Amino acid sequence: MEISPQTLFTGQQLLWLPACGSTNAEAQRLLGENRASEGCTVATGHQTAGRGQRGNQWEAAAGENLTLSVVWLPTFLAAGQQFLLSQAVALAVHDWATALLGPAPALRLKWPNDLYYGGQKLGGILIENALSGAQIQHSVVGIGLNVNQLVFGIATASSLAALTGRAYDLGPLAARLLECLERRYLQLRAGQVGALRRDYLQVLYRYQEPHAYEVAGQRVHGQIVGVGEDGRLAVEIDGAVRRFGLQEIRHV
Repeated sequence: MEISPQTLFTGQQLLWLPACGSTNAEAQRLLGENRASEGCTVATGHQTAGRGQRGNQWEAAAGENLTLSVVWLPTFLAAGQQFLLSQAVALAVHDWATALLGPAPALRLKWPNDLYYGGQKLGGILIENALSGAQIQHSVVGIGLNVNQLVFGIATASSLAALTGRAYDLGPLAARLLECLERRYLQLRAGQVGALRRDYLQVLYRYQEPHAYEVAGQRVHGQIVGVGEDGRLAVEIDGAVRRFGLQEIRHV
């Protein structure tokens, strides 16, 4: 696949693999061998052992979707600021999708960083950070986006092709994604944290809308009122704001 992003460093070192188990694992291998410069990108046409959040397996048909991992060195971020990187990456993915689908109200980021259109998932992100003392040493940003796939094993998944009725050339889409990623990463590196947080809340799925959730096996009603610096989701339930980690609350 031809991928030629107009970037300073993201995707300038690029490894294309027709198939691999996990692009994150391949990127980690390159880091371990000191062969990955900042922005190094591993992309594949068929990921056979992809992983998502909560330890879930990521389903992707061969040759139909975008599956890649980017290596960054965000040593300017403290260990407690990892969610800022997650926000920047999620916003970059949202920027990418908006350029293709338009500013659709249904296009949202489901906390912490899944891309949704209505109630259907278009993509997911898995970021693996390595720490050195109190700072982040390096990050491997794994992204899977449903592009041309039309048949999924779960009813809550969709793709660009399913939404628009057209097929896409994956190479230019991958280049555009890398450009969006670098733009948001540079925004983070420049310290524009307030803008990132504001933009994230503006496109957050179910933000300030009453909905049902599952907490500790029980169904509750509440509304998302924010996300903390630590990435915990703030939900108002029965007049009180409670904060939840990734495994502690589930959308119903």
